[in-house]
Amino acid sequence: MSGFKNFLLRGNLVEFAVAVIMATAFGKVVAAFVAWLTAQLPEKSLKYFADDPKTFGAFINALIAFILLGAVVYFFVVVPYTKAKDRFFPGEAAGPSEVELLTQIRDSLAK
Repeated sequence: MSGFKNFLLRGNLVEFAVAVIMATAFGKVVAAFVAWLTAQLPEKSLKYFADDPKTFGAFINALIAFILLGAVVYFFVVVPYTKAKDRFFPGEAAGPSEVELLTQIRDSLAK
């Protein structure tokens, strides 16, 4: 079981899954916007595009769905994931800063 926990929390599996979900939703927003935009073209040029152009409402619907999906993914996937990652794999202890290290090097070279 610990191997599975390591697989989920150490790798980039969750980040990749969130990226795929959000990219898919954003693709729908772009598709709805392009469909609405092509519907604004004159009738003569519409014959080269879809026969049933989407309306502005479909674009707004896709945009709202994208925002809601982003909120759900953030609060139900990303936040618990980061808390679990911090709990099971705490970050390394902070060492001396670069300035402190450079000061030590300068002092040791001066001796």
